[in-house]
Amino acid sequence: QVQLVESGGGLVQPGGSLRLSCEASGFTFNHYAMSWYRQAPGAGRKLVATITHIGGSTNYDDSVKGRFTISRDDDKNAAYLQMNMLKPEDKAVYYCNAKGRLPAVYGMDYWGKGTPVTVSL
Repeated sequence: QVQLVESGGGLVQPGGSLRLSCEASGFTFNHYAMSWYRQAPGAGRKLVATITHIGGSTNYDDSVKGRFTISRDDDKNAAYLQMNMLKPEDKAVYYCNAKGRLPAVYGMDYWGKGTPVTVSL
């Protein structure tokens, strides 16, 4: 049974930090690229950051570059999003995503249920 379980969301003041975690199970973690998406109230789901399955190359949306860092620990089957210098516009539900990248799993696409982040005084 495939599971992606996010944690670490919550309420933080502007300028503060949070670290989101995504624990994966039920699939071969290092065959998948991992991403974080977010969905703000009334908006569509948007890609925030991605880390590849080999080499750990990363890519970020312009809105979070220099503030957020995505990482992964293949030994723990986990991905992380370190969020610094948070802004009110970062408020959203954050979702963990796994996309298959090796031929045997290409096209597989898994989602977590999300963790909410609120940035407010």
